[in-house]
Amino acid sequence: MSNNTKQDERLDYLVEEFKADLDEYKELQTPNSREDKRRILRSLMNIRMPKELSSEVMKVQDEYLTERAAEKGVVNLSDIPVIRDGLSIWQGDITRLSVDAIVNAANSQMLGCFVPMHTCIDKAAPTSITQVYNKRMARCS
Repeated sequence: MSNNTKQDERLDYLVEEFKADLDEYKELQTPNSREDKRRILRSLMNIRMPKELSSEVMKVQDEYLTERAAEKGVVNLSDIPVIRDGLSIWQGDITRLSVDAIVNAANSQMLGCFVPMHTCIDKAAPTSITQVYNKRMARCS
């Protein structure tokens, strides 16, 4: 099976799972085009509150997002020239960077942005990361 076919299956699965997870979007009409499905999935991921996902959804999501990252190309820190004293400047899509940390200018709930299709950096984080963060924050309260 080709990567595109497998990736399309993952996309279809994730769209349906994320729709089912959000009561107000269960009946949302799923578009036919790959790009429109990607937009719907991203929007559903953007508005979903951090909570548990099944291990199967997490597995498929990780496979899907890993493949999407590979499609865009990954930039390692060592690929970015050092300007001086360990300082590098990257101008481009920060979701392509393979780095250890990204600082999020979070909202008052420390949950990031919930605007569908907004380009905030926290939208690049997969659901697994937001779940872990949410659990840690809950222990601190």
